[in-house]
Formats: sequence, C-alpha cells, structure tokens
Amino acid sequence: MTKESFEQALEELEGVVAKLEDESVGLEEALKLFERGVKLAKRCRAQLEGVERRVEQLLAEAAEGEEPKTAPFEADEG
Repeated sequence: MTKESFEQALEELEGVVAKLEDESVGLEEALKLFERGVKLAKRCRAQLEGVERRVEQLLAEAAEGEEPKTAPFEADEG
C-alpha cells in the first residue's frame, strides 16, 4: 500500500465527513466511513506532530547558533 501524502489524507477525510453528513447514508456504511475517518485523522495528526517536532528542532539549532540540519521529511506511522 502506498503512503498517502498529508494533503491526500486530509482531502479523503473531508470527503468522508461530507458523506457522513449525508442523511441518506445507511448505518453500516456510516460506521465504515467513521472508522476510515478515524484512521485518516490519526495519520494526519501524527504527520503534523512529526512536522512540529522537526520545526522545534530546527529552531533550537538556530537559537544555539548552529547551522540548521535539513533532512527529508518522513511521516511517522499512525
């Protein structure tokens, strides 16, 4: 399974929410959508927390007068 980008996961989450707001969705489908939405929200939150940690690290390095060390972003699995 290919990892989704943050933007892709957020877009899918928005679609899930829109479908859940549709009153014609049955109970079983709503439950499946809700489960998918929870997984997507956790993934997005984990990615945001990873970015936040990296930003804090870069700011700390800059405050210490060090040259910030850049590295490719790798999302934590959530």
